Amino acid sequence: MWKNDKMIGCIIQARLGSSRLPGKVMQKIDDHNTVLDYVIKQVRAAKKIEKILVATTDLAQDDVICDHLSAKNIECCRGSSEDVLDRYYQCAEKFSVDTIVRITADNPLVDPNIIDLVIDKYVAHNCDLSTNTLHRTFPYGTEVEVFSFTVLEQAWRQAKKPSEREHVTPYFYNNPTKFKIHHVQNQKNLSTFRWTVDQIEDFVLVQKIVSKINKNPILMNDVIHLLTKEPELLDINKNVKHKHLL
Repeated sequence: MWKNDKMIGCIIQARLGSSRLPGKVMQKIDDHNTVLDYVIKQVRAAKKIEKILVATTDLAQDDVICDHLSAKNIECCRGSSEDVLDRYYQCAEKFSVDTIVRITADNPLVDPNIIDLVIDKYVAHNCDLSTNTLHRTFPYGTEVEVFSFTVLEQAWRQAKKPSEREHVTPYFYNNPTKFKIHHVQNQKNLSTFRWTVDQIEDFVLVQKIVSKINKNPILMNDVIHLLTKEPELLDINKNVKHKHLL
């Protein structure tokens, strides 16, 4: 246990209403598992996560997510489709999560070792936010952020800009003097690699990766090894431009 034996919970944000690839989180990567299933499988392999929650919207279209999770005994929290910060806060409060690991359902191959690393750095540096997303050296699709309920509540109370409500952590980024942020960086810059799922080309690439790597969990180094060995796979989504929040 960490930080005075406070519970570490992973909150995965997921919804069907993606503008670029609608319904992607419930699309099947293989014969049995959806994008969201893969996210959960990868997170479950992290050693330091004690509880997994999925925060979706209260829109009727997302009933399918909660029904799917119920069959798998995963808790589903529901809230605003626009104010994701509020949705996140309400979920963390309801389940008494003290230390929050933020993962998005765009990332079915998030690496459990990276999750544990970002948690370790959060504890070691006694920071408000530990993140590998801002000073980017990790591949797109391996994003992890860790923060306390206390600072989440502060952001929830004080964030006013729409961009700070539509996403969970921009209020922290925008106020670096208020919050101690630790940037987790990889020894080698691998930020040119991309296996997040934003558009159909990304989804096709992840399907290919999963079909070629027969192990569970699939780690970052497994994917890098495959893409280095079969660089033609990189052509699948080479024209997709990453959507930046800031």
